Amino acid sequence: MFRSWPSCALSLCFATIAVADSLSAVAEDVVTFEPHADGIAVKLRGEEFTVFHHGPSLPKPYFWPVRGSGGAILTRPVEPGEKDHPHHRGIWLAVDEVNEIKFWAERGQIATRKVESKAGNPGTISVTNEWLRPDGFVVLNEQTTISIDADRLMSYDIEIAAPAGQIARFDDTKEGFFGIRIAQSMREKEGGIVVNSEGKKTTQECWGQHARWVDYTGKVDGKDYGVALMDHPGNFRPSRYHVRDYGLFSMSPFGEGAYQNDIGKAKTVTLDESMPSLRFRFGLYVHNGDSVEGHVASAFDRFIDSTK
Repeated sequence: MFRSWPSCALSLCFATIAVADSLSAVAEDVVTFEPHADGIAVKLRGEEFTVFHHGPSLPKPYFWPVRGSGGAILTRPVEPGEKDHPHHRGIWLAVDEVNEIKFWAERGQIATRKVESKAGNPGTISVTNEWLRPDGFVVLNEQTTISIDADRLMSYDIEIAAPAGQIARFDDTKEGFFGIRIAQSMREKEGGIVVNSEGKKTTQECWGQHARWVDYTGKVDGKDYGVALMDHPGNFRPSRYHVRDYGLFSMSPFGEGAYQNDIGKAKTVTLDESMPSLRFRFGLYVHNGDSVEGHVASAFDRFIDSTK
């Protein structure tokens, strides 16, 4: 025989289900971190998004591999003996010509001294780095917080500073500053598509230009994926984009002359007692489809809102 439940019991049951569903949704959106043999694994809904590599034997810290939805790897393999720009490792931060030291080319070491991670949405990784010349002398101090949203939006908040009583000089170069090396199959020379926020298309049109964002889309395992780089309007100088058909994709404010092919427009930057530090905010967004399908413009707005 059918037994009717008291209304209070039904209300309690539905309330319990609602709470459980809410907790489940929250749990699914939490970005978590786990120890990894080479650093820290970043997980979204229990699946690996990327690994933050750091350690005393590395020339610099970097994220690799970087995965899109379904596990597709969107970064070029990091392999011993790689001859094509071996310093292009996943996602990284570096620049040449800091007191004439080529950190981008790994002639100096960016050594990680402290790493802290905190789960959430966004999850965060806070990193303390020292930029060292070959003899171990500290040229630059760096403090970076990387916020990672559950939808693969990464927001970098970077502060670089000259050590007390010292000078750090940034000469004009195109080799820097925040970059990613995308998967070989995504490259423009393999049919990949490059567009920017100002309506320009192709690597040729977007290279060396100012833009709020640039998006690089291509195929991995037959599906379209994209990576967008984003520049914050609050940075001390707008960045220019170093985007190539062979898969390098980066941005830097330190190459005014180099990116315009005019050394007369070079603008060096010096950190000293009068300006001891600089703050930068950059975004990187991994998405499905092209820039429209991936809602890159909306992701840029969220990046700006999250870094106010």
